[in-house]
Amino acid sequence: LDPHSSSTWTELDRPTCLWIIGLQQRHATLFSRKMTKENGDKRKADSGDANDNNTDDGGPTESKKARTDADSSTISSSASSKRKGVAVASNGGDESKEKESVASTAKPVKKKTPNGYDNLRYVVVENDGTPDNMVKLVGLKTLFAKQLPKMPRPYIARLVFDRRHRSLAILSDDPSHRGGDEEIIGGICYRGFSEMRFAEIAFCAVNSSHQVKGYGTKLMNLVKRHVVTEGIEYLITYADNYAIGYFKKQGFTKSIQMPKGRYNGLIKDYDGGTMMECYIHPSIDFTRIPEMLKAQREFILARVRHRAKSHKVTYPPLPTDWRPPMDGVSRGHEAAARAMAVPGVSEAGWTMGDLLSSTGGAKDADRQKSALKSELLALVRKTEEQQYAWPFREPVDTSEVPDYLTVVKEPIDLSTIEKRIRKGDYYKSKPMLFRDLMLMVNNCKLYNDPESTYYECATSLEKFIRGIFPDMS
Repeated sequence: LDPHSSSTWTELDRPTCLWIIGLQQRHATLFSRKMTKENGDKRKADSGDANDNNTDDGGPTESKKARTDADSSTISSSASSKRKGVAVASNGGDESKEKESVASTAKPVKKKTPNGYDNLRYVVVENDGTPDNMVKLVGLKTLFAKQLPKMPRPYIARLVFDRRHRSLAILSDDPSHRGGDEEIIGGICYRGFSEMRFAEIAFCAVNSSHQVKGYGTKLMNLVKRHVVTEGIEYLITYADNYAIGYFKKQGFTKSIQMPKGRYNGLIKDYDGGTMMECYIHPSIDFTRIPEMLKAQREFILARVRHRAKSHKVTYPPLPTDWRPPMDGVSRGHEAAARAMAVPGVSEAGWTMGDLLSSTGGAKDADRQKSALKSELLALVRKTEEQQYAWPFREPVDTSEVPDYLTVVKEPIDLSTIEKRIRKGDYYKSKPMLFRDLMLMVNNCKLYNDPESTYYECATSLEKFIRGIFPDMS
C-alpha cells in the first residue's frame, strides 16, 4: 500500500493509514540496522585479515594494528555520519561530491509528538504473592473502599485480592508517598475472560484530591491499551446512576453489541446497575487519540481547502456610504436582503431562504424548540437516575418474554423516549412526554403480577413522575 496514493486514503480510514505508515517506518528502521550490522562485521573481518598480513611480514604488530583500527574507525565514523546526514571530509575534491550526495539523500527527521502518558507512572498488578504487588493491592483496596462507600468492604477486598482479577494503578511521583496508600492516584480492577475475548470492570475510582484533572480518562485509555495485549475485544461494566456519564465519555454505550452467549453465565446481573459496553479496536493506541484526531482534522481541512474557493477570492471593503437596494423588500426580509447584497455571499452558495431561516420569527421558533428539548431531556434524565427506574431503561427483550407484545400493544421505554426527544420533532409539549412516561409504567403494571419487583418499581416510578409533572397529575 502506498500511503501517498489518493486511492489509499479514500479506501482506508485515517487511523489505519497512520498505522500502515508506522509499520513501514519500523520495517525500514529494522532493515537499516541489519545492513549497518552486516557492514560493521565485514569491516571487522577485513581489519582482522590486514592485521594477520602485517604480522606475517615481520613488521611492528602493535603499531600496524593501531593504524588499522584507526582507519577502520574513520571509515565507520564516516559511514555513520553519512547515515545521519552529516558530510565528512575525504580525500581532495571528493569532499564536495560527498556533500552533494549526502544533501540529496538526506531526509528531514520528523519529530515525535510528545505524549501526555510518557511521563505517567502506572503499574499493572495482580495477587502473585510478591510484597510489592501486595502493597499496591492494599492501596487499591483502600482507595476503592474510600471512593465507593456504598460497596461492602469485604466484597471489595475479595475481588481486588482475587487471583483472577488484575488492577491497573496510576502512581504518584511524590517520593514521600512511595510504598503508602497515598501513592495510588487512581485504579481500575477488572477480570479478563480471554477465551471469550472480553473483560469485566469491577471497580474504577480516582482519589478525591486528584479528581477533575483528567486521570479518569487516562486510566481508561491505559486499560484499553493494556487489555489489547491480552486479546480482549470488549470491556463490560455495570455502571450506577452516577457513573453512566463518565463511561459514556470513555466510549461505552448501553447498546450491547457483543453476542450474549459470550458473557451469559460468566458475569452477574446487578439490580440498579446499567450494563455498558466498549469495543476495543486492536489497531488503535488509545493513549494517542488526540494526535489521531488532530491528524484527521488536518487531513479534512486540507481536502476542504483543496475543493473550496472561499479562501482564494477576496473582495474589496465596502465603502462607508454603501447602501443596498431595498426596493420591493418587505420589512421582515430587510436583514436577509441586506446580507445577500454583500459581495461574495451569493457566490458562496447562500440563498434568501437560508438567511430567512436564521433570522426573525424562524430564529425565535428554533430557540423555543431548543429550550423545550433541553427541558424534556432534563426530565428524562431525572427519571433515569431513580433507583427503581432500572427495568425501564431499555426495551423489553421479546426473546426472553415472547408473549409480551400480545399483552402490551404500545411498548415504550426510556431509551426510546430519549431518542424521540433528540430528534426534536416528536414531542411538541410536556404533556406528550408525560403521556409516554405514564404509558411506560402502565405497560409494566399490565404485564407483571402485583407482587412482583417490576410492579413495585412501576408504582414507585409513577409517584416520581407525577411529582415532576405537578400540573398534569
